[in-house]
Amino acid sequence: MALRLYNTLTRKKEEFRPIEPGKVRLYTCGPTVYNYAHIGNLRSYIFADILRRTLEYLGHEVTQVMNVTDVGHLTSDADQGEDKMEVEARKEGRDIWEVARYYEKVFFDDIEKLNVQKPAIVCRATDHIPDMIELVTKLVERGHVYETEQALYYDITTFPSYTQLSRQLLDDKIVGARDEVQEDPGKRHPADFAVWFKCVGRFANHIMRWESPWGVGFPGWHIECSAMSMKYLGNTLDIHTGGEDHIHVHHPNEIAQSEGATGEKFVRVWMHGAFLVLGKSKEAEGEQKMAKSTGNFLRLQTLIDNGCDPLAYRYMCFSAHYRQKLTFTWDALNAAAAGYRNLISFASRAKQIGGEEAAWVSEYRQRFVDAISDDLNMPQAMAVVSELVREANTRQEFGVLEALYDFDRVLGLRLREAVESTTAVADNVSLGTGAPAAETVESLIREREQARAAKNWTRADEIRDMLKEWGIVLEDSPSGTLWRKVD
Repeated sequence: MALRLYNTLTRKKEEFRPIEPGKVRLYTCGPTVYNYAHIGNLRSYIFADILRRTLEYLGHEVTQVMNVTDVGHLTSDADQGEDKMEVEARKEGRDIWEVARYYEKVFFDDIEKLNVQKPAIVCRATDHIPDMIELVTKLVERGHVYETEQALYYDITTFPSYTQLSRQLLDDKIVGARDEVQEDPGKRHPADFAVWFKCVGRFANHIMRWESPWGVGFPGWHIECSAMSMKYLGNTLDIHTGGEDHIHVHHPNEIAQSEGATGEKFVRVWMHGAFLVLGKSKEAEGEQKMAKSTGNFLRLQTLIDNGCDPLAYRYMCFSAHYRQKLTFTWDALNAAAAGYRNLISFASRAKQIGGEEAAWVSEYRQRFVDAISDDLNMPQAMAVVSELVREANTRQEFGVLEALYDFDRVLGLRLREAVESTTAVADNVSLGTGAPAAETVESLIREREQARAAKNWTRADEIRDMLKEWGIVLEDSPSGTLWRKVD
């Protein structure tokens, strides 16, 4: 089955064909590092990671680029408010650069805990100011940008297909933009957006500032992604990912800037992940979008502090398609955690029992490929995993471990690591006999099986209790006695 992806630009699934066969240029909108990423943000990066893993699983070589926005993102996605970085630095009483590096580190620590692969290229906005100035200069030369006393703005009337991605009527966008107080009377159109701010007026004391042909200033948020993505991936990208909140402002602006400067198509496939919402609570009616702007969000560390394995949250994200809203509740997370533990437990048993992979497993391999190839249908992919486990238990044939490990190249649940840590005992630990622990355990299990066969239940129970004191849990199954090490 060919890989089919939903393209927001066309509003339909399309067979994916990269510009260069076998190679994919992927850009992922990264974090604005003024605060902690909440678990709704992190869902978007899990989605992008599944996309990358799927592409690689199907044989593509992927170059993924992600930006880090550490300047220029105002408190409104339009041109109102202050720079989010400065607001947070002032609130915390810390140096703005220190704030940026701190939250950047926490973000990448979080995605590592979720086993989200780090992009090949991570680019900070503040390291690419010359690239942004060069891009703005091209837009000025091509007549897309005009200058006021306060900023340089992109004139959206010079780009007729501006609303193609959002499917929003231009009049509606203008009305929406007018609803906010306009900070610059020189703006020609309420929906025009800044590509460069001057350090005058409301930004006279802006801390992060650079020399430019238009005076000292700093870049607008939207210009950053255009400049950095094209610097590393070329004028046309295969795929661009982000949250669904970028469909109406940020991504249309990226398209206008990039295509306005190059005259070439900017992105072939646009992919957007849906929001994570908080479930109903006594304090609030209905579901609530998770957002840092309202303080209504949960950090990954909050889940960890409540005893949750971060990968259980990753597992939970597979319960809904990336284009569908996912509702977070603690019950749903606990259910996902139980499902994740059960999968590890089954895989651990499969490792101990062993066996060759039977012919019937090939059907599940194909069904898994079909699921991920159908626009990353992770709920269906997990259904395949569950049915594989169920059939293995029914047949009492456990030669399925390699298939599970293969699926985990996409799932990213670290199954192999979990299985090995669950079933292994360190070689330098012994049970009092001087023999390595694993060998001792297996020897005692054989002795216990002999005792059970002789109906010497007392000795069998003694061995079970002895092993339990060392953290070894036994499980009697039709295929023999299984053991695992627990804390």
